[in-house]
Amino acid sequence: MTTPALLPLSGRRIPTLSPGTSSFPHHRATLRLSEKFILLLILSAFITLCFGAFFFLPDNSKHKLLMTVHFSSHFPHKPHYVAGAPSMINDSSSYDIRADHERALQEAKEKLRKSREELQAEIQTEKNKLMEDLKKKDAGPKPLPPVPMPRVVGVSDGEPPEPDVKEKRDKIREMMKHAWDSYRQYGWGHNELKPLAKKGHSTNIFGNSQLGATIVDALDTLYIMGLHEEFKDGQEWIEQNLDFGVNAEVSVFEVNIRFIGGLLATYYLSGQEVFKMKAVQLAEKLLPAFNTPTGIPWAMVNLKSGVGRNWGWASAGSSILAEFGTLHMEFVHLTYLTGNPVMHIRKLLAKMDRPNGLYPNYLNPRTGRWGQHHTSVGGLGDSFYEYLLKAWLMSDKTDTEARKTYDDAIEAIERHLIRKSNGGLTFIGEWKNGHLERKMGHLACFAGGMFALGADGSPDDKAGHYLQLGAEIAHTCHESYDRTVLKLGPEAFKFDSGLEAVAVRQNEKYYILRPEVIETYWYMWRFTHDPKYRQWGWEAAQAIDKYCRVSGGFSGVKDVYSSNPTYDDVQQSFFLAETLKYLYLLFSSDDLLPFESWVFNTEAHPLPVLHLGNITLPGSEPAQR
Repeated sequence: MTTPALLPLSGRRIPTLSPGTSSFPHHRATLRLSEKFILLLILSAFITLCFGAFFFLPDNSKHKLLMTVHFSSHFPHKPHYVAGAPSMINDSSSYDIRADHERALQEAKEKLRKSREELQAEIQTEKNKLMEDLKKKDAGPKPLPPVPMPRVVGVSDGEPPEPDVKEKRDKIREMMKHAWDSYRQYGWGHNELKPLAKKGHSTNIFGNSQLGATIVDALDTLYIMGLHEEFKDGQEWIEQNLDFGVNAEVSVFEVNIRFIGGLLATYYLSGQEVFKMKAVQLAEKLLPAFNTPTGIPWAMVNLKSGVGRNWGWASAGSSILAEFGTLHMEFVHLTYLTGNPVMHIRKLLAKMDRPNGLYPNYLNPRTGRWGQHHTSVGGLGDSFYEYLLKAWLMSDKTDTEARKTYDDAIEAIERHLIRKSNGGLTFIGEWKNGHLERKMGHLACFAGGMFALGADGSPDDKAGHYLQLGAEIAHTCHESYDRTVLKLGPEAFKFDSGLEAVAVRQNEKYYILRPEVIETYWYMWRFTHDPKYRQWGWEAAQAIDKYCRVSGGFSGVKDVYSSNPTYDDVQQSFFLAETLKYLYLLFSSDDLLPFESWVFNTEAHPLPVLHLGNITLPGSEPAQR
C-alpha cells in the first residue's frame, strides 16, 4: 500500500490549453512591434497590480510553511526542503519585493521576444509536464520508505497471578465490552454515543463530520484486552469508511492525540499497515494549521480547505499551551515512519521571557508573545509538561534538552503553584496575574503519575522527593473522590474558606468519565506496588459501574454530591481509550506494556520507545549517548 508524503511540495498548476487554431497568423513568425508594445503594457499593469496587492496580504500568506512544525526532537534532522520559514525563526527568508518585480518584468520581456513556434513549444512542454503529474497522482501516492519496526514487547496477556485481581480485571473487560457493544449498536460511525437517547453524538472538536472517533480511540484498548472480534469490526470500518477529505473544522490537538495517536498505537500493537497509512494521511491534512508567522499552529483547521483559526475565547486569538505543546510524541513517530524531516521550534519558547519561570497558557501565533498570564498544570497547560518528560523517555533518554526544560518547569511549578492545605493535603493551584487561586482541577490529577514517572533522572538526587510528591497528589485526588456522595471526583475542587478537596460551584460538580485520577493510581502502583492504589482504583470502577452505567452504555453525571444524579447522556471516546484502559492495566501484571519499552501519549495510546542506538532516522545522524 502507498501513501502520500507527509510534507508535500507545492507546485504551480498550469491550466490545460486546447491545441485549437492558433490566434497567430500563419504567414509570419513574429509579432508586430505595436502588438508587442500593447502586450507588454498589459503585462506590466497586471504585474504591478499583483505586487501591489501583495503588501495587503497577512504575513502568514507571504511566508508559507511547507514543513511540519512541532516541538524539537532530539533526533537530529537535515531539513532539505524548507520554504519561507518565518522571519521570527529565520530572518534570511524575507523577500526582496523590488527584485522580484524586476525579475518578473524581465521574464515577461523575454517571453515577448520569442517566436510563435517557441511559445507553442513551451506550452506543449508545460502541458506534458502537467499530464505526467496527473498520471503520478492517479497512480497513487508515494510509498513510505522501509524503516525497522521498533522492538515491541508486552502487547498482550499480562494476566495477574492473584485470582481476586484477575476477577477485577475481568470485570473491567466486561465494562469495556458493554461500552463498545452499545456504541456498536446505537452510534456506529458517529464520533461518540448518547447512551440514554441511544444515538450518535458529536462535539465541535470534531466539526460536523462522522469520523468514528470512538472506533479509532478505542481500538488499541480492544487489542490489549484481547477483544479480537470487536477489534476486527473496528479495523474494517477504518479501512472502508475513515475519510479525511471531509469539509470539517476540527481541533488539531484532539485529532492528533485521539486519531493520530490511536492509529499509530494500533499499528505498532497489531502490525497492520492500514493504521500507519491512515495516520500519515491525516497528519498531512493537519499541516496547514502550522502556516502561521511563528509556526505555532492554529487550534482548528478545516480538513478540506486547510483554513485555520483559533478559539474565539482564547485570550485575543491566542494558541493554547497544552494544545500546541502536545504534538511532539506523535509527530516524532511520523517522522520516523515517513523519513520527512521537521523544523524545530522549541528554541522559540526557550528564548522567550517566562514570568517567574512559568509558562503562560496562551501564546499569540502571529506575534509570538504571551497572552494573559495564566498558568495551570490542569486544563490549558497540563500535557505540555507531560510531553516534555515523555519526549525524553521516548528518545531512549537521549533528548536531554526536553528533560532539562521539564526539570526547570517543574521547579517553577513547585515554587509557585504547589501548596499544602491546612488539613495537610498537597494540591496544585493556578497562577492568574500574580495571584495563586487555591483550586485544583480533575485534569491536574494526572500530575501525580507524571511526577512519579519523572522521578528517575531528576536532578540533585530528587527521585525520592518526586515519588513522594506523586503519592501526595494521588492522596489529595482520592480525597476529592471520597468526599462525594457517589465516590466519583468533581471537575474542580477548592482549598479555601474551610473547604478542602470539595467542589463549590454547581458547574464544577460534574463527572464526565474522566481518567486522570485512575491514571495516577496506575503509575503509582507500577512504581510502588502499594496495594492501596489498586483498592482506590477498584472503588472508582465500582462507582462508575453503579452510577454511570445505563442500558445503552456509560454516561457522565452532573452532580457527584447528589444521591440521585442527572445524566449528561454522553459516552466520551476517552472513557474507552483511557479510563477503562488504565483500570485494566492497574489489575494486570507489569509485563503488559512495560515502561522500558512503551510511553503513553496523553490519550493513553502506547507508543514504543525509539531505541536509536542501532537505528538511524532518515536524514539524521545516529543518536549520541
